[in-house]
Amino acid sequence: MKLPVLKRDAQEKTAKKPGILAKKLLRRRVVIPVLACALAAAVALRFLGGGQPASAAGLTYTTAPVERRDITAQITGSGSLEAANSYSVTSLAEGNILTADFEEGDQVEEGTVLYTIDASDLSSTLEQAQISLNQARRSYDSRLKDLEKLSVTAPEAGRVLSLEVEAGDDVSAGQTVAALRNSDIMALEVPFLSDEAAGFHVGQSASVTLESTFETLEGTVSKIDRVDTVLEGGMIVRYVTVEVANPGALSVSQTGSAVVDGCASAGSAAFRYAAEENITAEVSGTVASIRAQEGSWVNKGDAILTLTSDSVDDNVQSAADSLRNAELSLESRYDQLDNYTITSPIRGTVIDKNYKAGETSEAGKVLCSIYDLSYLTMTLSVDELDISDIAVGQKVEVTADAVEGKTYTGVVTKVSVAGTSSGGTTTYPVTVRIDGTEGLLPGMNVDAVITLESASGVLAIPTGALNRGNTVLVTADSPSAADGTAIEGGEYYSVPVEIGASDSGYIEIVSGLQEGDTVAYIPTTGSGGFAMMMPGGMGGVSFGDAAMPGGTMPSGGPAGAPGGGRGGF
Repeated sequence: MKLPVLKRDAQEKTAKKPGILAKKLLRRRVVIPVLACALAAAVALRFLGGGQPASAAGLTYTTAPVERRDITAQITGSGSLEAANSYSVTSLAEGNILTADFEEGDQVEEGTVLYTIDASDLSSTLEQAQISLNQARRSYDSRLKDLEKLSVTAPEAGRVLSLEVEAGDDVSAGQTVAALRNSDIMALEVPFLSDEAAGFHVGQSASVTLESTFETLEGTVSKIDRVDTVLEGGMIVRYVTVEVANPGALSVSQTGSAVVDGCASAGSAAFRYAAEENITAEVSGTVASIRAQEGSWVNKGDAILTLTSDSVDDNVQSAADSLRNAELSLESRYDQLDNYTITSPIRGTVIDKNYKAGETSEAGKVLCSIYDLSYLTMTLSVDELDISDIAVGQKVEVTADAVEGKTYTGVVTKVSVAGTSSGGTTTYPVTVRIDGTEGLLPGMNVDAVITLESASGVLAIPTGALNRGNTVLVTADSPSAADGTAIEGGEYYSVPVEIGASDSGYIEIVSGLQEGDTVAYIPTTGSGGFAMMMPGGMGGVSFGDAAMPGGTMPSGGPAGAPGGGRGGF
């Protein structure tokens, strides 16, 4: 839709901004030989007239009294109303509409469910996506464990007996990389009668007797078998492990027996080390660093060495990528599921309902339309010469032919800097908001008036009477003629003035004139687009936007003359 152009009358506009008239007329410059001849003839008449008033050359001054008036400067235009917000609700899914519990004219809130569409076809793909995600997560967890295995740790506390590899060596899964032994603690596993062992507990005190020396050592129960064992002769026993601190002389070649809670063991056994392990690599890789030294003590879980493995790293990254793809796939399925429940995107009024329950929705089709009618807006296209006078917050009077006798109040909410040029003229969109909208509907044509300035009961003259340099010609019998400069013959006097507000036809005179004065000026012609100014020196001629040099220009002045007329343009 082409926007209407908000524009103020040219005379009123140029009275406020010297130089604008020339800009306007430049757009419409027409050079016609016939007019050039007429211009030359007019200049010749000036000299043939011997300095007589312009009327002697066939041009006549118009006079007007200086009088008090009300002046109001306005910009007017028209446009069509639009809703504050509007939304066409479309469907992204195809299927049978199960519910559509609303009607045209209903008020709905943002998020209100409008339609539900049968999503049974999507349920199977959703389940498949969930299964794929579970599998990808298990695979990733398994690869993470392989990554943890690159750190080879001590399975038990003890001393490092030997290191079988060096930094930089390649090792294979299952290869022995170190040997570990805990000889500081010796363990003795001996049988007790099953009934007696059933009353023991881990951590219970015990005494151990060495069979070779009959020396007694204090120990602690560390393990009790829960399964009975039948010895030769039918004796039923349970094996109990007792740990003792190695005073330094115990070895695996020595034997001993134990007593727990006053119960003696049913036999003796050889001592063994509390821990003796060959540490192996669980994954293949390259030794990156050795974390323990031979003979050093390590606790359970301490790192012995670390490996690096490109294949393990690649497998972890691949598993991570697969997991993320599975997550995205499941999210996509859930997003699709959301498409089967359609909610209102805004708070507003249902304007139309195109589908109802039982019908089949089609992807991309508009199901219904919702308007936010809490306020209305209109967009006006303002001429570049007027746009500087428009500002956010200005009041706008709005009337509609459809609502007679009522004026609405709007406010400018946006002045866009994105102009549109056409035919040498640039216009800018201005948005107006109307809150009190009773009787108005979107699409109605309205007229808008923006009042720029106003003055009541002020001295005023016609806009065409103001000349270059803010001077005015007054008749010789005017009271203010005494403060002016006589023009040839003394019939008219040029008086400097200070101007104020202006509208389409009049300019406020702040100082320089008084009531009782009569101004004189030559109005522009209705054709040809030029006017001739004779009084004062050589005189001057205005043709379109061009002016012949010399003298003052009572009317039709060049660029910079606020009262210059536009002729036939």
